[in-house]
Amino acid sequence: MWLPIHINEQSAEPLYYQIEVQLRALIVSGQLEEGTLLPSIRELAQLLKCSVITVRRVYQDLENEGLLRTKQGTGTYVARIEQNAMDRFRLDSVIEGIESAIDAGKLVQCTKEELMKLFQEILERKYRG
Repeated sequence: MWLPIHINEQSAEPLYYQIEVQLRALIVSGQLEEGTLLPSIRELAQLLKCSVITVRRVYQDLENEGLLRTKQGTGTYVARIEQNAMDRFRLDSVIEGIESAIDAGKLVQCTKEELMKLFQEILERKYRG
């Protein structure tokens, strides 16, 4: 199974984090439905050209969150997630991104007003078309 996960080698974010964030997004957005069989740890590691340890960590983290379940001998599947939990996961991932953007803005000493204006402009542009 092919997964639309893209690794940015120039990113400061660790590889496992990049994979985890993207796989979580695929699950909570409904692009990967309940019961979907994921590639084995070894297969995904080969597809993404990373270590088995990295993929194992991603699968374990997402299983601990309740997004994946592993059946010994059959593989790793997308878990059944209640709608209110799904909504919480969706919003948590957005909150995390917004907080990172605010932290980046504060690092370069953007004002609250500048950040609000940027957010509004980007929001308008992204939803325009």
